[in-house]
Amino acid sequence: MNLIPMTARGAEKLRQELQQLKSIKRPRIIAAIAEAREHGDLKENSEYHSAREEQSFCEGRIKEIEAKLSNSQIIDITKLSNNGKVVFGSTVTVLNIKNNDQFTYQIVGDDEADFKKNLISINSPMSRGLIGKKSNTHVIICTPGGEVEYKILKIDYI
Repeated sequence: MNLIPMTARGAEKLRQELQQLKSIKRPRIIAAIAEAREHGDLKENSEYHSAREEQSFCEGRIKEIEAKLSNSQIIDITKLSNNGKVVFGSTVTVLNIKNNDQFTYQIVGDDEADFKKNLISINSPMSRGLIGKKSNTHVIICTPGGEVEYKILKIDYI
């Protein structure tokens, strides 16, 4: 069984989504199915088929979240001592050597990744190139556009 790494914040977001699906969306769908059944013939009842399809998606998402949470390895980076290395959950500031652009990323689980919020997946090429490295280290990251050299400026455990 492979454990799924996620931050404490990511696990909490999944728990909130699961709670919302079970307590709000599922009862609403059940009520819609019951109402559609009252309209008679189910073969040609588009509201019934639509509600059943929505129910299928909802139940699938519930099972997916429950499986992820049961197989999760929740890592709270704030409880780890900063050993100066890039690890899962750490926030890393890097400098692109070629154009002097500076970026700050937090390495998170796949479900939490959001590039617009500077949250990058542990499985991304950037994360894989940074993991285990220390500050002031130069790393070469293989990207779809070619190899890019970065310098690690700062590593925070926040």
